[in-house]
Amino acid sequence: MANTPSAKKAARKIEARTKVNIARRSRVRTYLRKVEEAIASGDKDAATAALRAAEPELQRAAGKGVFHKNLANRKVSRLAKRVKALGA
Repeated sequence: MANTPSAKKAARKIEARTKVNIARRSRVRTYLRKVEEAIASGDKDAATAALRAAEPELQRAAGKGVFHKNLANRKVSRLAKRVKALGA
C-alpha cells in the first residue's frame, strides 16, 4: 500500500487512467466486431463503412497509448485487405 501522499495520488491517477483505458479498449473492440460482422455477412458496402468508422478509433487509441501504433496499423491493414477481397 502507498505510504507517501505522492504515492497515494499516483495510485488514484493510475486507477482513473485504467478505467479510461478499459473503456477505450472496449470501444475499439466494438468497432472491430462490427467490421468483422460486416465481412462475415459478405456486404462490401457495410464492411467499408464499418472500416472507415473503426480506423480513426483504432488510431486514436494508439495515439493515447492504449494500443501500440504498429498493432493498430497492422489491424487496419489486414481488415482493409479482407474488405477489398470481398469485391473480388
